Amino acid sequence: MLRLLRTIQLPRCFSTAARVAPEKNPSIMYTGIFIDNEWHKSKSGKTFATVNPATAETIAEVQEGDAADINAAVHAAQEAFKLNSPWRTMDASERGRLLHRLADLIERDRAYLASLETLDNGKPYSASYEFDVPASIATLRYYAGWADKNGGKVIPVDGQYFAYTRHEPVGVCGQIIPWNFPILMMAWKLGPALATGNVIVLKPAEQTPLTALYVAQLTKEAGFPSGVVNVVPGFGKAGAALVAHNGVDKIAFTGSTEVGKLIQQNSVGNLKRTTLELGGKSPNIIFKDADLDHAVETAHFALFYNMGQCCCAGSRTFVEDSIYDEFVERSAARANSRVVGDPFDPNVEQGPQIDEEQANRIMSMIESGNKEGAKLVSGGKRLGDKGYFVAPTVFADVTDNMTIAREEIFGPVQQILKFSSLNEVINRANITDYGLAAAVFTKDIDKANYVVQGLKAGTVWVNTYNVLTPQVPFGGYKMSGLGRELGEYGLRAYTEVKSVIVKVNKKNS
Repeated sequence: MLRLLRTIQLPRCFSTAARVAPEKNPSIMYTGIFIDNEWHKSKSGKTFATVNPATAETIAEVQEGDAADINAAVHAAQEAFKLNSPWRTMDASERGRLLHRLADLIERDRAYLASLETLDNGKPYSASYEFDVPASIATLRYYAGWADKNGGKVIPVDGQYFAYTRHEPVGVCGQIIPWNFPILMMAWKLGPALATGNVIVLKPAEQTPLTALYVAQLTKEAGFPSGVVNVVPGFGKAGAALVAHNGVDKIAFTGSTEVGKLIQQNSVGNLKRTTLELGGKSPNIIFKDADLDHAVETAHFALFYNMGQCCCAGSRTFVEDSIYDEFVERSAARANSRVVGDPFDPNVEQGPQIDEEQANRIMSMIESGNKEGAKLVSGGKRLGDKGYFVAPTVFADVTDNMTIAREEIFGPVQQILKFSSLNEVINRANITDYGLAAAVFTKDIDKANYVVQGLKAGTVWVNTYNVLTPQVPFGGYKMSGLGRELGEYGLRAYTEVKSVIVKVNKKNS
């Protein structure tokens, strides 16, 4: 585990306090639907089970929202967005203060939230506590600082006119978050939307609703007015109702490319603004002059972090031919030493996959790798007699046409491909429908810069991987999505630009 934590590069704003022990059986406080700062049961009376992926046992029954609940949440949000409402008349600096207060409350409950995230998602508590929760806090604090700084411009124009622009909130924002980083993706969505004065209806993933529901209660405690933040747990039909609702002005979605396409198609009713952060098949290029120890360990981290369930995972590891065999040997040894087990154990590096469906998909991809001629050098099997554990798996002799080199696996399966020349590897890296992230490892800065400008990806890391901070925009090219989250760029999707032109009358002296 220490090797993993050394690889994560935490921004300075993240707390470095000693880790607090987890609550291995955290109490489940909220399982309802959060609308208008109150808890409700589903209108249908239905509930669904959220499951501990380490044991396959039910944690709690959660209220199952559907179209009727979404409609109620949208109505509450619309009321909160009315022109003379407390939220619309609030000073921008006060919005920032509320976001800071929310961040303070999450920090207060950091150990509990990290424990809840680990219970519901299966990621190691060390990762939940050291990265997911503090990164969420940092994101909210970053956007709290933007609340009173997102201004328009005065524009010189011909004639006797005074022209300026206003940045105004879009309105009701539907936000759909994934199961791989539930609390962090919630922060990525809430931060810019609230800083710019929008109102929200958020649907968490059905696999991992618990931290989103707890944070919903914290928004009330922080002092956000009724109807500003609403959270409706449920399945795909709740998400579909949110996307189709004509009272929703914007959709922000993080998830699969397949679902992203459907969201784009179903948002046309009222031409909703959409931002989509979708899948990836990211190339990680290792040149022969790289620091081999560092490259092996960082490539391992790039793929296996969060059980491989990262949209930007370095899932195509390209290695220059002269160091290929040694790199494969070291990578297999590192995978074999990776500690898999109880995510609450501080020595564990890898917990379970999110559910049985995902574990079975990963195993089917491993089977396809074997059938298509890739060389299995590590792993390739399920582990344990309960839960959804998959052994860290490494394939060598992978070629570009293989299924495992083309399709997103979203699991702990590293594919190592061989290359011989600079332009060859750039061309091969770009032969994909995706373009979310990429990386290059070399000691030659000129080579690194040449590769950077040649890669079609929204983020390119050089001699590192998975460094994500609130200040730097994140998003993809091609089928990896539309728009950007984080940084100043992340504000753009949540504002409309209004031009104002005023006639200036001449005064007689």
